Amino acid sequence: MTPGARAQAAIELLDEIIASARIGGAAADTLIARYFKTRRYAGSKDRRAIRDLVYRAIRRAGDPPASGRAALVGLAREDEEVAACFIGAPHTPSPIAPGEAGAPRATLPAWLAERIEPEQHTALLERAPLDLRVNTLRSDRGAVATLLPEARFTAHAPHGLRLPEGTAIESSAPWLQGLVEIQDEGSQLVALAARARPGMTVLDLCAGAGGKTLALAQDMAGEGRLLATDSNRARLARLAPRAERAGTGFVESRLLDPRRELAALADLIGRCDVVLVDAPCSGTGTWRRNPEARWRLTPARLHQLVDLQAHLLDVAAPLVRPGGALVYAVCSLLDEEGTDQIATFLARENGFHPVRDLFSAGRPRGAGRRLTPKDDGTDGFFVARLELS
Repeated sequence: MTPGARAQAAIELLDEIIASARIGGAAADTLIARYFKTRRYAGSKDRRAIRDLVYRAIRRAGDPPASGRAALVGLAREDEEVAACFIGAPHTPSPIAPGEAGAPRATLPAWLAERIEPEQHTALLERAPLDLRVNTLRSDRGAVATLLPEARFTAHAPHGLRLPEGTAIESSAPWLQGLVEIQDEGSQLVALAARARPGMTVLDLCAGAGGKTLALAQDMAGEGRLLATDSNRARLARLAPRAERAGTGFVESRLLDPRRELAALADLIGRCDVVLVDAPCSGTGTWRRNPEARWRLTPARLHQLVDLQAHLLDVAAPLVRPGGALVYAVCSLLDEEGTDQIATFLARENGFHPVRDLFSAGRPRGAGRRLTPKDDGTDGFFVARLELS
């Protein structure tokens, strides 16, 4: 493909991504994979070049662009090589007209820019590395590192390895043998804050596909009771094959009905040593990996998420036994979802008290601790551990 044809392909993809963001549809990675599946003529160099153009355009536009062309015109205003692709030949974009508007450069959506400290903005859109958690049920970090020459130890998570962004780990021997899981270092630290141990009863209330569940299972060494629950059947269904590959067959799973969770968890009331609430959130801390996600977030959506988080905390509270802990986490840098959410919860559940000594990374934030890409090199998280007297 010529550079101009690559630019036209990027515009077509950006149109799909912008439209999908507006309706809460498929993510950019999914749309890109679908696009190339039906265009076999695009070689590996073409795919890499087109993907790079798409993500460069996404990262520089804080608000959703008017169109894919506007997104790429904005990039072309700053890059002569991209501008040179607008030549009007077959399968290339038409020339940029004098005064044609391109998407303006901005890091964050305008309505969010003042809610996150300015010094954090740039790091939220940088490319993220690939982090792995070594499965200590099957190996150890040093041994696995020898199998992955480019890997280095993560700074804070004791079982973490870091590889360059784009490493094809899922075709490697350590992955196929169940020695590693893909998991950001911050996510690994959230699981460590649970302090799960063999023999405990542990509930991962918002388990999703089970990344943190598997980390908890590792800390429990296969002993005790570990229950993973979620209201999304498709996500939860992905846990079983992952648990089998990791050798953690003792994990139970349970599908919940939204807003009727306690009815399905009545047998666990007052019996859990740990309840992890890795709550649905804005995902502002993961924009390095999903930069188009900031186009999906609206004030109304944020309000819905804050309401859901409060509900899930109220579901979790009666499940914790005296002396047990509720661990709350969101991959967000917004105080509405983090420190403010926990302050409100503690005001209505005064039997819980925060434990601030969670891990060495991050900085204190209200009753919890916050991790950021800028300061810690991890995804952004707010984490709080609340113990019941």
